[in-house]
Amino acid sequence: MKKYIPRLTDKILKEELEAFGAVLITGPKWCGKTTTAFNQAKSALFLQDPDEREQYLRVADIKPSSLLEGENPRLIDEWQDAPQLWDAVRFSVDQRGNSGLYILTGSTSVDETKIAHSGTGRISRLRMRTMSLFESGDSNGEVSIRQLLEKQDISGKSTHSIKDIANLIVGGGWPSSIGKSLNIKRRQVEGYCKSIVNIEISTFDGVDRNSDKVEHVLRSYSRHISSQATIKTITNDVTKNFDSIYRKTVSEYIDALKKIYVIEDLKAWSPTLRSKTTISTSSTRHFVDPAIAAYFLDANSEDLLNDLKTMGLLFESLVIRDLRVYVENLNGKLFHYRDHSGLEADAVLHFRNGEWGAIEVKLGDKAIDAGAESLLKLKDKIDTDAMNAPSFLAVVTANGYAYQRPDRVYVIPIGCLRN
Repeated sequence: MKKYIPRLTDKILKEELEAFGAVLITGPKWCGKTTTAFNQAKSALFLQDPDEREQYLRVADIKPSSLLEGENPRLIDEWQDAPQLWDAVRFSVDQRGNSGLYILTGSTSVDETKIAHSGTGRISRLRMRTMSLFESGDSNGEVSIRQLLEKQDISGKSTHSIKDIANLIVGGGWPSSIGKSLNIKRRQVEGYCKSIVNIEISTFDGVDRNSDKVEHVLRSYSRHISSQATIKTITNDVTKNFDSIYRKTVSEYIDALKKIYVIEDLKAWSPTLRSKTTISTSSTRHFVDPAIAAYFLDANSEDLLNDLKTMGLLFESLVIRDLRVYVENLNGKLFHYRDHSGLEADAVLHFRNGEWGAIEVKLGDKAIDAGAESLLKLKDKIDTDAMNAPSFLAVVTANGYAYQRPDRVYVIPIGCLRN
């Protein structure tokens, strides 16, 4: 049996099982949900086991509680194939009154129309993503976000070259790719992306969608990665190939891609400012992994190195992917900031105690000064009578050294960062 690769989600799952009767783990296909859940489960039900599937579905219709029998925590993998199990789990938690009874996994969003109760207070929700660079062993972890929050001195050095970063972008963070060659990683990404277009986007809810149109929506989304492109802009892109597509159709396709955890946009942050500056509320466009965008742009590592503007956008998306994993491990949330003056922060890390930090992402060393200047301007705009001043400001770069500048802004290579 393949050795289990520890995930940052392990700690969160353990704590959620102590606090709730059941935990639902969601996320994209093949990101490691089942493996992570199975690592802490004591019995399991695999609804997609082809030898048992028909029998399981019949039992779920007749007496779903029978499928819950087994040592706890009991894993119920891809529970959405038998939605009746949701209410059975919720009822069992109510009846037994214990924590840590069940772990459910799913690759699609909960269909609220097929369940009687949301499970609030009984079933916790936990999101998994593809692996961060620290989890995959591609970050040495010499600088932690905890250190930044505590205003500690930092030091570190990333051994990555720009080409290494390009390889990490196109190779993706799926667990099955660990230790594989870049060629094999790209083949796996291709298989995943083709599955999205031809299978996953239609089978999860039974709605037949035009695969050619889906692919062109994904290509347009990829061209606008790390931007606040509107649905109208994406629709205009797609209509260059399909005269008949409507904005509503494009919006519906994007919603479907969100429900299978392919698209994960970054929401806007709304701090309290000293001035009456208008803040953008548009989300930044991102996939769950930047390798998806690279695939639909038909870009390999060499292509990115020859087009540093595009590589910079994909690098930003790589950093956002990792920051989501690190911040949620620390019970925080990730946002972006942009106001109508053009001032922005690519990532804002916000925590429950009111602490926050802001990050600008810059591919090359020459842009570090501009990133630091932007962050310091944002700091000066914050109304510190109404909210906390930032705990830290940082520029995340592709490679080089980790250090703190004289203006107190941190500079951190992505290959040194961890939670």
